[in-house]
Amino acid sequence: MLVGCAATRRDPRAGAIAELGSTGTLRAAINFGNPILASRGADGAPRGVSVDLAREAARRLGLAVELIPFSSAGSVVDAVKTRTVDLAFVAIDPVRAADMEYTAPYVIIEGAYLVRNDSPLRRNEDVDRAGTRIAVGRGSAYDLFLTREIKSATLVRAATSPAVTDLFLSQNLEVAAGVKQQLEADAKRVGDVRLLPGRFMVIEQAIGVPKGRTAAQAWLGGFIEEMKASGFVAASLQRHGIEGAAVAPTRTAT
Repeated sequence: MLVGCAATRRDPRAGAIAELGSTGTLRAAINFGNPILASRGADGAPRGVSVDLAREAARRLGLAVELIPFSSAGSVVDAVKTRTVDLAFVAIDPVRAADMEYTAPYVIIEGAYLVRNDSPLRRNEDVDRAGTRIAVGRGSAYDLFLTREIKSATLVRAATSPAVTDLFLSQNLEVAAGVKQQLEADAKRVGDVRLLPGRFMVIEQAIGVPKGRTAAQAWLGGFIEEMKASGFVAASLQRHGIEGAAVAPTRTAT
């Protein structure tokens, strides 16, 4: 009985370390295709809330961390599937849930539409019409969402999310869809375009690990709740100058 009680009180980090550090290093996927989560500083070094969280998780687990760069969410998801990374910072989506375990969200961001200034489209509800072509980033959260929800419009997929606006312009498409902050930056860069008011979806960003790594998921779930409640996530967003992204609500234990 004493042995059993000791086992149940075992440090919950032990299972997480075994699942996340099997190579001796915590391999964290960093998606530079989403500027809310990560970008490169003036010195080329990765920065952002996902970078801060990856480093803090590794520190708490006593593991070295390797930040593995990606340019699109789709390639990040593929890396999780093939287990070439140990954790990733991705948007929650039911399609992806077939291949990974999620924590609760730590950040909430918005999906928005971009159109030309002279476009007749004025509302998000106007977009899903026959003849409307929407540029999206292949494999992104909003690509998966719009694939399920769009009934009449046509999706045209760019290789990465940062390439969406340029594809929209080069192919003379009617709409570009993406993370609101990315589209706002693109609007300033290219001019003669505008965002439709509001949002077409809410994107919940979480940490994902390969399917079946439930010990890692459990530890990371508690870690994320602490990072939200302590102000770590909010401070990281502020430090990196991220506007328009909200810290996800803290989930209370049941």
